[in-house]
Parts: sequence; C-alpha cells; structure tokens
Amino acid sequence: MSKKEKLSIEKKETKRKSNYTIALAGNPNVGKSTIFNNLTGMNQHTGNWTGKTVANATGYFEYRGETYKLVDIPGTYSIMSHSEEEEIARNYICFGNPDATIVVVDATSLERNLNLVLQITEITDNIIVCVNLLDEAKKKKIEVHLEELSNILKVPVVGVTARKKKTLNNLLKVMRSVCEGKEGINPIYQIHYDEKIEKAIEQIQESIMEQYKIEEKLARWISIKVLDGEKRILKEIEKQLNIQLINHSKIDNARREALETLGEKGIYQEEFKERIVSTIVKDAEKIGKKVCQFGNKDYANRDRKIDKILTSKKYGIPIMIVFLLLIFWITIVGANYPSQFLFSVFGNIQEKLIEFATYIHCPEWLSNMLILGVYQTLTWVISVMLPPMAIFFPLFTILEDLGYLPRIAFNMDGFFKKACCSGKQMITMCMGVTKWEIF
Repeated sequence: MSKKEKLSIEKKETKRKSNYTIALAGNPNVGKSTIFNNLTGMNQHTGNWTGKTVANATGYFEYRGETYKLVDIPGTYSIMSHSEEEEIARNYICFGNPDATIVVVDATSLERNLNLVLQITEITDNIIVCVNLLDEAKKKKIEVHLEELSNILKVPVVGVTARKKKTLNNLLKVMRSVCEGKEGINPIYQIHYDEKIEKAIEQIQESIMEQYKIEEKLARWISIKVLDGEKRILKEIEKQLNIQLINHSKIDNARREALETLGEKGIYQEEFKERIVSTIVKDAEKIGKKVCQFGNKDYANRDRKIDKILTSKKYGIPIMIVFLLLIFWITIVGANYPSQFLFSVFGNIQEKLIEFATYIHCPEWLSNMLILGVYQTLTWVISVMLPPMAIFFPLFTILEDLGYLPRIAFNMDGFFKKACCSGKQMITMCMGVTKWEIF
C-alpha cells in the first residue's frame, strides 16, 4: 500500500463535519475499543447518549482524503431491547442512519457473536463483519473461513488482529467501498422463520407499506415488532419515524388477524418471541459450523461442560460465593502486609520531615499544616487504598480474561431483573463491597 493510501490521523477538534458516519457495534469484550482507539487515536470525544446514562465515544479520522466519524455503540449481545445498552444500539443502527455498521465479532466464539450479526442484518444492508482476535483463534487451533462467511451472509467480511494496527488497513479499504456504494452484495442474508410466522409477518408488512412509505427491509423488521407487541419498542419506532403503529385501525386489524392465524396453528403471542430468538440462534449455529474448523474438536465441548457447572442452578451460586469470598479474603488480608510496610516507610519519612522543619526553624503552625495535615492525610490514603486496589483489580481482570465475570452476571441476572436491574451490576456491587471493606 502506498503512503497516500495509509491511514492519516490528525489532532483536530472533535466537533467538525465528516463525509461519512460509521457505527461500531459488537458484543462486550470483542475488541471494539481497541479498534476505535487505533483508528481515532487521541481525536475522540466521550459523553452520554441523550437522556441516558450510558457513555458513548465518538471519534474522527481521515482516510484517503475523506473524514470519517466513528461512533462506538455500547457493547451488547442483542438488540431486542432488554436493557439500556441494547436499546441504544438498536436505535442508533436503526434510526441513526450510519453510512456503514461495522459489527466486530470474536473469532474464538464466532457462533455466539453471529446472533448479533443476524439481528443487525434484519435492520440494515450496509454491514461489514470484522472478525477480530484471529491470533487468539490460531492459538486455540480455530480456523475461520472468512470468504465462506462472506458468501453466506452476502456482506463484506474482514479479518483483523485489532492490537496490530497494520491489520486494520483492509478494514479501512472495505469501509470506504461500502460508504461509497462500491462494495456489498444484495440482497444480503435473510433469516427465514417458520412458514406460519413468515405469512403473519407478510400480513403486517403489507399493511404498514400501504400506510407509510417505508423501505421493505425496515417494514419487515417493524412487522416483527408489531407482532411481538412490545410497546416500548413500538413507541420508539413511532417517535423516530413519525408514524402511528399503536391504535392504528388497519394495522391493529392486520395484527389481530395475523395473531389469530398463528393461534390456529398453535403459535400464541407468548411463544412468538421464543420462536424468533430460537430461529436466530439455530441459524447462527449452522453458519458457525460451516465456517469454523476446530483443530481441537473438544474445545467447544470443554467450554460447554464448564458452563454447565458454573452456571447451573445447583452449583453456580455456591461456586460464585466461594470465588468472591476468596477474592475478598485475599484482598483484605493480603493488603495488610503492604499497607503496614507503606505506613512504616511514610512514618519514617514523616519523622525526618519534622526534624528538618525544626532544623530550619519553620513555624509550628506551618509545619503542622503541611506535615501532619497534607502529608499525613495523603500517605494514609495511599497506604490504606493502594494495596487492596492493587490486589483486587488484577484478580478481577484475571476472572474476566478467564470468562468467569459474564457467568457471574448470568447467574445473578434473574435476581437483579426483579429489581429492574441487570446481572452485570453484580460486578459493580462487588467493587462497592470491596471499597466498603477497605474503609
């Protein structure tokens, strides 16, 4: 690649005009932030989504003379709107009108990540699948056939190792082609549900397209949401597209007829969403098996066996409690030794400072303020806070790298949902408990 074709990142103000807008989506911990940081460098802005507490990051970069705005969407496993992150991701992809959506997936767990990819294909055609962590996949003897994946999904697929900036050059080339309309195969992959469900979707879709000028793909996705009947999503669609779906006589009639038809076939509204989700999961499994080749065939089985134990109703919670108690014990007890050492070192330095202040005839009020006030307070905070933090956070990082933190969130999700929270907040609670124990 010539020098002119290489990525050019300049330090400019973040509030500026861009030629194209790119959405960066993906599951948590797939390397989205690494890609975002490598592309935007220091030229980024962090804030909150309007009316939300979830943080967002927006950055700018230049490539081949064009300015691109990169929007890092919150990491999510689904866009079926069960949490704030999922709602934001869905709304931005659907209504934010990005020129392209890069969906980052983990090469070591492609099957699970494809669930999100397939959900996004139902909303937009301008998709680029970025398969990250190819180096980790190689270590685990997993081979991903990128060309085969591209042929199945009918969208561009690019393999990268996000930590190596040079591997992002191909992603930039494809991104530019998609934005300019030069890349992409139409029609892209479409999920085919049960024949009965497909007929019900068509009934609603026809009714919506008769009433409003909406493109066929978006009308199909809206039809699924109308059948699902989640008012929160429907109200957001109404707000963003300035249309009426709830209490619209013709659409309500079409929905009623479609649900009656499904009911006659034994598919009731309560089961509708389960059928939709199970179809997406099965499609993801089929595609994963076609494009992934495992050198170690027992690799996935080993993970499933571990999952059965760590997330089981019988053993999941007790194992989690033992793990967390062990971490708390190591953090609290283990921190005593470095804390005592720091207290001793800072205490000796304090005595020397007092002697020095006396030697230079420093006023007592000034020496007390600086040494017994500022210095002593600062060193006490460091001695008390630094050791447990230096132990606790690396331990939690190890658990995250081992994949245990998502399992903790899964185990606690049911309990936290009763309080209208997410299981992921268990991790935040653990950190809060640790800080409380320290004090």
